[in-house]
Amino acid sequence: MYLKRERGPIEVKLPDGSKLNRSDLPPRNTKRWVAQRKLSVVRAVFSGLISGQEACEMYCLSEEELEGWCRSARLHGSSGLKVTALQRYRQP
Repeated sequence: MYLKRERGPIEVKLPDGSKLNRSDLPPRNTKRWVAQRKLSVVRAVFSGLISGQEACEMYCLSEEELEGWCRSARLHGSSGLKVTALQRYRQP
């Protein structure tokens, strides 16, 4: 049996005490990005589970898109990642 070895940690502990591992991340072929899926990717990047570049490659995201998710999550939490609330949190 062959197991693919991933780079970096397998599991990290988040500031709230919960654990996040690679199996908690959305599938690589995700097309529909809801706020919770975006948040799990952002948390993985913030905690060092995956790098920003790895997240962009894994999910076919642009760097600007991932940076926007990170900025919105940092400023407004998970509600800032909802598409329906995008205009409410957008800076003038």
